[in-house]
Amino acid sequence: MNKGCVLEQFDGPMLTRAGRVFPGERAVFGGHDLHSAFADAGWVDLYVFGISGLRLQPAQLKVLESVWVYTSYPDARLWCNRVSALTASSRGTGAQALAAGIVASEASLYGLGPETTIGDFLVRALAAKCGGADLDQLVRAELKQHRHMMGYGRPVGADFVDERIPVSLARMEELGVAMGPHLRLAFELEEALGRVTGKRLPMTMATMMVALPLDFGLSVRQAYLCILPQFVAGMLPCYAEALARPSGATFALRCERIAYDGAPPRAWDACPTSPHKPT
Repeated sequence: MNKGCVLEQFDGPMLTRAGRVFPGERAVFGGHDLHSAFADAGWVDLYVFGISGLRLQPAQLKVLESVWVYTSYPDARLWCNRVSALTASSRGTGAQALAAGIVASEASLYGLGPETTIGDFLVRALAAKCGGADLDQLVRAELKQHRHMMGYGRPVGADFVDERIPVSLARMEELGVAMGPHLRLAFELEEALGRVTGKRLPMTMATMMVALPLDFGLSVRQAYLCILPQFVAGMLPCYAEALARPSGATFALRCERIAYDGAPPRAWDACPTSPHKPT
């Protein structure tokens, strides 16, 4: 369909299922009156409903909120928190720090970037397992195609158990939320990966963050949207602390303080035919 046809098809008032506000009267959210249907709802309840159209059980919502809490690290050395802190150091606004931090959390090796890949693989692997596929073969095929499996082996401390997983499992047990098929499969894949590679590559929290909403009925895309705010609570303390320092004082570090053990300094001799000469 060309652009002209698209514009023609959607010409006129925008049709929406998301909602609409009627100033002075009411607000509609997903087909429901916001102020009556969600009068007692928590923010996470409303957030998940807006994404998926699902009203999760209170215990499931508490699990989701808890895993967000457990992954909220206010350490300015972490990539997205560093962006928020440096935004404060340059006297950017809180909104700029938060938006930039969330964007930075969508990295390709950690954070939100791998979580979409993880979710896609969990869904495919579960379907294959239900069809009788061997998990070791699935892992071998994934490694052959991608050379590694996202969600296993933490970038920092790859051979350590992710400290957020045990407390999350304990919280699930406390709330009576059983482990669903995607999360069970995630642990089974961890064992299969160890058998195939001969290495200990424990599952990371990223895998659990995706598996939980999948087990609660969300799609991969919905799970991605669901976990977008997972690092937010750790970003703003870093912003506030950096804002209390003088401008430019965050991560001020002399080169001499860096423990560098790479290649030694070397003189650069320009190629005789190169127009670029050292000065």
